[in-house]
Amino acid sequence: MKITMVGKQIELTEGLKARVEDRFSKLDKYFFKDTEAFVTLSVQKEDQVVEATIHSGSLMLRVEEATTDMYTSIDSAVEILERQLRKNKTRLEKKMKKEYVETVAFDQIVEMPSEDEDIKIVRTKKIESKPMSPEEAVLQMELIGHAFFIFTNCDTGEKNVVYRRKKGDYGLIEVD
Repeated sequence: MKITMVGKQIELTEGLKARVEDRFSKLDKYFFKDTEAFVTLSVQKEDQVVEATIHSGSLMLRVEEATTDMYTSIDSAVEILERQLRKNKTRLEKKMKKEYVETVAFDQIVEMPSEDEDIKIVRTKKIESKPMSPEEAVLQMELIGHAFFIFTNCDTGEKNVVYRRKKGDYGLIEVD
């Protein structure tokens, strides 16, 4: 696995780099050799935050973990990724064999402004949605940790959205 590390408001010491390399190398057994991991270490107030995104073919995993100790955050992030991989092992193996093209979900849900404020779009993101089943879209959404996911339904060819409901189950929006 190729690991790219970035430090925001923190200096990447050799100890931190070694810890990230050591812990993330535990995940090598789950991925192909061309897998890329992007790890960002940052400090936000008192929290030591680790954000990691792993790309392996069409599969994308994402985790964000914040604790008061950077080493603990790194360990926790790897544990969460490993738990996600073990939990979804069968579905992931099927998905990785089929090699669907990766789709992208939005990073944030933006709150709507009040009536007095002008609507200001601060970020635009283009996504490429390739055919997949709603079940695969839910799996992808869970792996990247988002509340919704846009995809092309392989059965209908239409753009669809899956989302996590407040009760913990999932919804599907079909567009005419």
